[in-house]
Amino acid sequence: MQKTILLVEDDPAISDMVKKYLNNESFSVKCVFDGEEAANAFKDEHYDLVLLDLMLPKLNGLDFLQMVRTKSYIPVIIMSAKDSEADKALGLGFGADDYITKPFSMVELAARVKAAIRRSTQYIVTQIERDTSIIKVHEIELDYENHRATKNGMEINLTSKEWKILCLFFKNQKKVFTKEQIYRSVWEDDYYGDENIINVHMSRLREKIEDTPSKPAYIKTIWGIGYKLGEF
Repeated sequence: MQKTILLVEDDPAISDMVKKYLNNESFSVKCVFDGEEAANAFKDEHYDLVLLDLMLPKLNGLDFLQMVRTKSYIPVIIMSAKDSEADKALGLGFGADDYITKPFSMVELAARVKAAIRRSTQYIVTQIERDTSIIKVHEIELDYENHRATKNGMEINLTSKEWKILCLFFKNQKKVFTKEQIYRSVWEDDYYGDENIINVHMSRLREKIEDTPSKPAYIKTIWGIGYKLGEF
């Protein structure tokens, strides 16, 4: 089945070049040229991936990305002329899956698109009504109905906060979370920069789920940004 891409780029020349190349790679591409048009297109149709410029008229790229992440965990690749580490960290922290700087190679862009779509379909999640799904990643299985975590069939004794942290990563397997996002999601309160709370809970969780806590495989540290679920 042909994969469909939403291309959000205000430069017609770049948009046309990317669309033609990806069409030749057997992708269907819908082009929009500002943030508001992108938001409307996203609501109206299903897409397998979003290619997103940041400097957009009407609604900027990061605002659009935040809107997307309230509704979906579709892969999003940022295409931007901003090439500083801070800009990349900001984009990934807002929930982008990848970041490519302009000017870029079309061959590299196509490769990243294919990799992002492939990653998004790696995990098979069995969804059952009323949040009774079971998700398994490598050796760990989360049973939401029974509020139970196991590794190789052996139960993992988690605190309430540790359970919520692990659920957050398992339910959002491609997303990079900042410490602020983790705190707001798990503690459901405003974050005032107290990193020690996150660090302590992450350390204790790793002691329980990792084979080698000093070299974590399940919850990876993304230096300068936050954490994300490891890939197996």
